[in-house]
Amino acid sequence: MSVINNTKFGRKVLQGINEYTQIALGVILASIGLKAFLLPNGFIDGGITGIAILLKTALGINISWALIILSLPFLVMAYIRLSRIMVFKSILSILSLALLLHLENFELVTEDKLLIAIFGGLFLGAGIGITIKNGAVLDGSEILGVYINKRFGLSVGSVILLFNVLLFGIATFVVSQETAMYSILAFLVTAKITDLTLQGFENYIGVMIVSKNYPELKEAITQELGSGMTVFDGVQGYGKHGKQEDFEVIQIVINRIEIIKIHRIVDQIDPTAFLIEYDVNQVKGGILRKFLPNLDVTKLKVV
Repeated sequence: MSVINNTKFGRKVLQGINEYTQIALGVILASIGLKAFLLPNGFIDGGITGIAILLKTALGINISWALIILSLPFLVMAYIRLSRIMVFKSILSILSLALLLHLENFELVTEDKLLIAIFGGLFLGAGIGITIKNGAVLDGSEILGVYINKRFGLSVGSVILLFNVLLFGIATFVVSQETAMYSILAFLVTAKITDLTLQGFENYIGVMIVSKNYPELKEAITQELGSGMTVFDGVQGYGKHGKQEDFEVIQIVINRIEIIKIHRIVDQIDPTAFLIEYDVNQVKGGILRKFLPNLDVTKLKVV
């Protein structure tokens, strides 16, 4: 195993095994959410799966076959616009999900519609998120979500939710209005869990600070917060204090719960500082608080 792990080919093999194992886990979780919670209780799922459920309800068409056939146009889109390997993985995952939906049978877990919506959405969202994170999808509409996410930056969960507005509107006429509303709640949970699985539970925020007291701010942030930073040279700036030249701009990435500390540090040193906050979806590398326990932050050099 160590020999395989030390070669480029071996690392690719291990990575592939890991990805397909996680995709299998995602398929299983999604199938549990559907067959153990949503489908037995008459809930409508979103996306292509939801359309397949509506077709079964209205016309008696088998859900598994409908899921496969309706996903084909989106797989063609992925083949043209996204990635061929993604298409291959997605074909495997969609076929696996269709097979599990056909074969699996669970005893009724609960009849409480609120619990059904929450736990069904939780299992389904986790399955969708894990699968997408490893380069595949479980539903054709998710390909549209991945494409728009790559092209325009809108989150996958939000795209899928917008796609389902029309679907759930139709569902109110096919099933009861109450069931349709609970189905919307289930998919809100699904969308949120999908985004959490893709983006992680660490909620990071970026902060940019422009201040005439930048040396003191750099020292305080390093010593009190223990956070790494990037410092830019500012050439010129214009504000209520007039024109500024030759200053530094401090940029840091921290956990959202630590933003109060940043405000306290800035207010103590320079209450007039210009501060910008923005959301950060993913962080890799650098000096973050979770990497600091083994470091003596007092010895970090401030430049």
